[in-house]
Amino acid sequence: MAIDLFSIGKFTVHGYGLMIALGFLAAITYGTWQAKKLKLNEDALYNLAIFVLLFGWLGGKILFCIVEIKDFIKSPLAVLGSEGFVVYGGILSGILTIVIYCKIKKIDFLSYIDVIATATPINQALGRVGCFLAGCCYGRETTSHFGVVFPEGCMAPAGVKLLPTQLFSAAGDFLLFIVLFILINKKQKRGTCTAVYLIGYSIGRFIVEIFRNDARGAVGSLSTSQFISLFMLVGGIFVFYLTRKSKDKNIENTYN
Repeated sequence: MAIDLFSIGKFTVHGYGLMIALGFLAAITYGTWQAKKLKLNEDALYNLAIFVLLFGWLGGKILFCIVEIKDFIKSPLAVLGSEGFVVYGGILSGILTIVIYCKIKKIDFLSYIDVIATATPINQALGRVGCFLAGCCYGRETTSHFGVVFPEGCMAPAGVKLLPTQLFSAAGDFLLFIVLFILINKKQKRGTCTAVYLIGYSIGRFIVEIFRNDARGAVGSLSTSQFISLFMLVGGIFVFYLTRKSKDKNIENTYN
C-alpha cells in the first residue's frame, strides 16, 4: 500500500489516480461493447460517458464542498483543490446528465442509462481500490484478521489495524456488476438494471458506512451517504415497480 506506486524520473504514478483512470477505461470499454451488442449507438454511448465523467466529477466535488461547508467557508481553494469527492454527488449529477443528453439527442433514456448503470460498478470498484492505496475512506480500528495497517504517508491513521472498508466496497461493487451483467444479457425490461443498481448500491453503501471511521459528514445519527442511500433505495424500488408494470416485453425489442 502506498500513495505513490512508482516514479520514472520526475513523473510519479499515484495509486489513487491510476485506479480511477483504469476504472473509467474499463467502464467505457465494457459500456461500448455492451451498447454494440444491444445495437445501440456506440458513439452516443461513448460521448455520454465523457459527459457523465465530467459532470459526475463536478457533482461529486460540489457535494463534498457542501458536506465540508465549514472548511469550505474558511478556505474554499483548499477544499476545492483537495482529493475530496462524494460518490453520491457524482451519481445524482450523472443521472441528470444522462437525462439531458438523451433528450437533446432524442435517444431512448432507459436504454442508455441501463448500459451505464451496468458499467458504473466497474468504475466504482477500481476507484475503491484506489481509495485503499491512498488510505482514504478507511474503517474502524479492529483486532480481527481482516485488519490492515496503513503506512506513514497515507490518509488513514498509520500504525493501527483498521477495517479495509475500501476493499469491502470494491468487492460489493464487483458483485453488483456481475449481477447487472447477467440481468442485461438476459433481456430484461428497460429500467430493470438501473433499478437494481440503485437498490444494490444503496444497500451496500449503507452497510459499509457502518464500519467506516473517516470524517464524512452526518445527518443526525446517519452519515451523509447513509441518509442519501435511503432516498436512493426508495427511488430504486419505485423504478423497479414501474418496470414490472411496463408493457415492454424485454430488452431485445426495446433497445433499437
